[in-house]
Amino acid sequence: MSLEELIKNRGINDDYLTDYHILRFFSAFVAVSKGKIVGLKGPFLEYCPLVKMLYGDIKYSANIKAVVKELVEKKISEFGFFTPHRKFNITKIAVPFGASEMLMYALRKKVVDAAVVVCDGAGSVITAKPEIVQGIGARMNGLFYTTRIPEIINYLENKSCHVVFPDARINQIEAVKKACDSGYKNIAVTINGYVGSERLSEIKSLEKHFSVSVTILVVCTTGASAERIDEIGNHADVVWSCASEKVREVIGRRSILQISEKIPVFVLTAKGLNFVSAYSENELIINGLDYKKQYILSRATKDKKVIMGENFPYYLSESNLPVRSKNEPRFKGKE
Repeated sequence: MSLEELIKNRGINDDYLTDYHILRFFSAFVAVSKGKIVGLKGPFLEYCPLVKMLYGDIKYSANIKAVVKELVEKKISEFGFFTPHRKFNITKIAVPFGASEMLMYALRKKVVDAAVVVCDGAGSVITAKPEIVQGIGARMNGLFYTTRIPEIINYLENKSCHVVFPDARINQIEAVKKACDSGYKNIAVTINGYVGSERLSEIKSLEKHFSVSVTILVVCTTGASAERIDEIGNHADVVWSCASEKVREVIGRRSILQISEKIPVFVLTAKGLNFVSAYSENELIINGLDYKKQYILSRATKDKKVIMGENFPYYLSESNLPVRSKNEPRFKGKE
């Protein structure tokens, strides 16, 4: 689905054009304007282990939309998402294997020298600051569309970040090009896996043109088309499976490393292994994996111990991938 189709399907009217944001939470598309939820489509899931971890047991019912609305409203009130009161002072790990968490560590350890990420109210942002990456990404779900919020843009620019587009557009390909123009040589970029308008092959072309290294991190893959998943498998370095069974099966089979089982993160390349190694105390073990084999980092085995993140003990073992779990996200019907 293109971004234009996504916005059209949400039914934007003129009242919201200057303050409108679309995120995805628990598979639902949620529209926010002036700090209030103004539209909600879905959800299509009936269970998500990440939501359970963050918010506890949810009483699923026929009125699951009300639960989603309540949880998103809580995020808006606590963290100021989509408002001038946005909070960025988050440096703790919120999600054990979240993209922003891994980016934070990769910047700290100088595995990458810049991150190209997406922020509500600012759109595509280039930053070299670990705490900003986590401040932007922690507790933020997939962001599909946003409009400018001057207070957020001013805050980020005062922190030496580069907001690529004054109108807060999201265009990660152009933002990577801007990062290359700015002199960064080792860049990591988050790419939305569901919206297919950002072609990963274009990033590979930028690598060659600018003689840089770009680590492609694909997030928000729930509902991605078969064509998009094939493109991801051909070009991505690290992929978050989210609730996509197709990503688990297709990308999992192509991967070198699977991290965790309920919502796996798949590493497909040597560049991806180097990126993930920054999130570990045992960098040499991860970087030393045989690319012709497949491995899983899990708590289910007691093989080679590897410490991840904030002292999370995991165990590395060889395995045919993907390794599936009974506690994966579940759809009400088919994906």
